[in-house]
Amino acid sequence: MPFGYNGKILVVDLTNQTWSVDEHDEAWYRTYWGGGALASWYMLKHIPPKADPLGPDNVLVFAASVLCGSGLSGFNRYTVSAMNPLTSGFGESEAAGYFGPELKHAGFDAVVFTGKAPKPVYLWINKGQVELRDAGGIWGLENAPALDAIREELQEASEGKKVRIASIGPAGENMVRLACVINELAHANGRCGMGAVMGSKNLKAVVVRGDVENMTLADPEALKELNKWHRARIVEHMPSVNMRKFGTVQHLMAQQNSGILPTRNWKDCQFEDAAKLGWDGYEKIQDGTHTCYKCSVACKRKVNNTSEKRYGGPEYETLAALGSMCGVGDLDAVCKGHERCNALGLDTVGTGAVVAMAMELAEKGILTADDLGGRAITFGDGPGMLELVEKIASRDGIGDILAEGVKRAAQRIGKGAEKYAFHVKGQEPAFHDPRGKTGVGLGFALSPTGADHIEAPHEVPFQGEGVKLVNPLGIFVAPQALDNGPDKVRYFIAGEKTWAMNNTLGLCNFVVAPLFSMTYDKLGEAVEAITGWRTSLHELMLVAERSIVLARMFNVREGMTSKDDKLFRRMFEPLPDGVLKGQTIDPDSFQQAVDLYYAMMGWDENGVPSKGTLYRLSLDWLV
Repeated sequence: MPFGYNGKILVVDLTNQTWSVDEHDEAWYRTYWGGGALASWYMLKHIPPKADPLGPDNVLVFAASVLCGSGLSGFNRYTVSAMNPLTSGFGESEAAGYFGPELKHAGFDAVVFTGKAPKPVYLWINKGQVELRDAGGIWGLENAPALDAIREELQEASEGKKVRIASIGPAGENMVRLACVINELAHANGRCGMGAVMGSKNLKAVVVRGDVENMTLADPEALKELNKWHRARIVEHMPSVNMRKFGTVQHLMAQQNSGILPTRNWKDCQFEDAAKLGWDGYEKIQDGTHTCYKCSVACKRKVNNTSEKRYGGPEYETLAALGSMCGVGDLDAVCKGHERCNALGLDTVGTGAVVAMAMELAEKGILTADDLGGRAITFGDGPGMLELVEKIASRDGIGDILAEGVKRAAQRIGKGAEKYAFHVKGQEPAFHDPRGKTGVGLGFALSPTGADHIEAPHEVPFQGEGVKLVNPLGIFVAPQALDNGPDKVRYFIAGEKTWAMNNTLGLCNFVVAPLFSMTYDKLGEAVEAITGWRTSLHELMLVAERSIVLARMFNVREGMTSKDDKLFRRMFEPLPDGVLKGQTIDPDSFQQAVDLYYAMMGWDENGVPSKGTLYRLSLDWLV
């Protein structure tokens, strides 16, 4: 019998309103493990080339992993994957919370959706029993009232208040390409427009109810001891202590003080009101913390200055997206924007980026007051930012254009707007300036999903003596923040694999080495206690590389090449102020780093994995 996983994947045909169960053997599970790797297998098998990401041929996958739901802190993440509406390539977005473990406890390791429902529905999984239910009565509702209505409807069926719900808001229903999936109102699969894919399929929500007793562990006593060790280490391990105390809010002033806080659509790298958005300001409105399934880090914030507190408080990316990027120093406005994005189902990163672009276009005279709904909305306009958030979700006026993301919006606006649309492969980057840490630039350029700031651990903590933290990955030369040479590429590949491993195994980056509490040795023990599999860091790095290559092969199939692995123009312009004033990325050395990455990975000069690489990774079927 399988330990840690169910051996069952639910496949739902929305068009015909039927479902079936796929069962794979242990070798298949040990090859793909979960997350984006498992999803890639289904996407490559079932999505026809050149499909419309918002058409019925796209395949949507909710994938947990063999470790998810086992009860260790941070072992609770799951992936939503599909063809990305922003890039027309590979799309993948992770979230934590409670949904992934509940799906596992309900009897399935993943759910695969094909086709399109003839009318709005939601999927109800109740301890292994499956039902598609009418969602006509909740279609159009924001996420909180929709969640409440579903729980009320299921109260008699199965203790409705205990169900876990991943849903979309009006933005997803309107197929806004920036729409996200939200579970329990505060945990977002934010990037890659997965909410728009759900909306295109008339799928309002996925609702699960499980029983933790259904998850069979190989060695429960060993896992119990590991859990005690891990919780004790979290209490004393300083990065974990700081994450528990400050959450990701701590990153805002760290970015500001390092001279790399993206501000006013990447024009500036210092924000005069940064302290109002950072911990000094945030501490005044914080109203406690909340956490994810069985996690003792509790890095999520609550705030007391919004009307619906269940949406939680903004994390760093949102503070930068709706704050510094838009020149808005009013923390109340930023918190309100976060609340509205969660209610409407919008990715705060993409939304902040497209609003900031609109503000710069207004500043340049490319968008007029009439274009924006009657008045100019420029940097620093908090009410204007909130107004555009609402317009984007409803596709009202200029919002219908901005809802397409910066690349498509700029193309529709014309008049030189493309010059101010900053993206990679069509996806907006999150808010870490690569001119101050070039490894982030490699992550932006090489991520299969388009610009992604968590493609690899940022190099800053591993300089100097910090390099000892990455010694287990074979890195002995400290990565220099501003370097683009072989040492940086070698470090980036090692880091990319460790975070790809986390995504595949459903692990939170905030609980696992190289920086956080669980060491790689202990992770190997956890895998064995949960699944019974004796593993090694070598095997887990192969798992990680396999997931990277699967995503790359999807993009190769869709026509992407090395020409798509590029940064946007402002990264090659000097930083205008701050401690790194004048710093830029040299385009030639950056291209050399990308080319070297291909060579080190066993890919050709066009970024296509070689036949030998595919065979080495047991991906013979892709040769």
